Amino acid sequence: MNATQAEKAARFKALHERTGAFLIPNPWDAGTAKILTNLGFEALTTTSAGLAFTLGRRDGSGAVSRDEALENAKAIVAATSLPVAADLENGYGHSPHACAETIRLAGELAGLVGGSIEDATGDAGKPIYEFQHAVDRVAAAAEAARALPFPFALVARAENYLYGRPDLDDTLRRLQAFEAAGADVLYAPGLSKAEDIRTVCSTLKKPVNLLAGFKGVPASVSDLAALGVKRISIGAALNRVALGAFIDAARELASQGTFSHVEQAMSLGKIIKLMHLSEADKPSS
Repeated sequence: MNATQAEKAARFKALHERTGAFLIPNPWDAGTAKILTNLGFEALTTTSAGLAFTLGRRDGSGAVSRDEALENAKAIVAATSLPVAADLENGYGHSPHACAETIRLAGELAGLVGGSIEDATGDAGKPIYEFQHAVDRVAAAAEAARALPFPFALVARAENYLYGRPDLDDTLRRLQAFEAAGADVLYAPGLSKAEDIRTVCSTLKKPVNLLAGFKGVPASVSDLAALGVKRISIGAALNRVALGAFIDAARELASQGTFSHVEQAMSLGKIIKLMHLSEADKPSS
């Protein structure tokens, strides 16, 4: 029996409340969602960069629309029995109202049980929203999340470290304000020093998400859990790994006319098995 959205939301909430940390990897389409589900993960979250690269566009520049992001999330939700959250970038608009509407649509139309709102503007000249405006945006998103008929896990992201502003004090100030404004999970992608991660986790009361895969980030779930991290995502890392293998194989074909990379590829049978595909997955005529 397929779980309802409310049941998935309850399971997702429980993951944030139990002892220790959990992994929440990032599929970029239905197929990768099926694979991650069948590998035994407990929840998934989308990747804006993975989607952007799939569409041949640049991440973080407004090149992917809200409708496209939510359609991608909806396809992932339909492909898995797991709770699914989403990277909702800056809410696809500068205003608090835009953030609130994005959260409403994420819950009501896409089937999501969580999602993040970041304080990055998409403007290279002024990449981070002013403090109070950033807080107001999170507060509006939190109000929209609370209006949904199930516990929607709102993640508030402070993006300083991704935009050349490694200011721990300002990052922590923003995360504390986002927490007070109603965010359920706090997230500062780009944090890598163990002492900084420990400071953030010990200062905040709500669960902290950590982006793994950065140089210098502790290399195991147990190490991060010991620092106080609750959940661990990897952003577009799996997508970049896949694209790297694709590019290596394509370069060999183009430059040498040989096929050694292709010969090392996983068999179709193994992929079908990992996705648990069957005759029932054929489209109806």
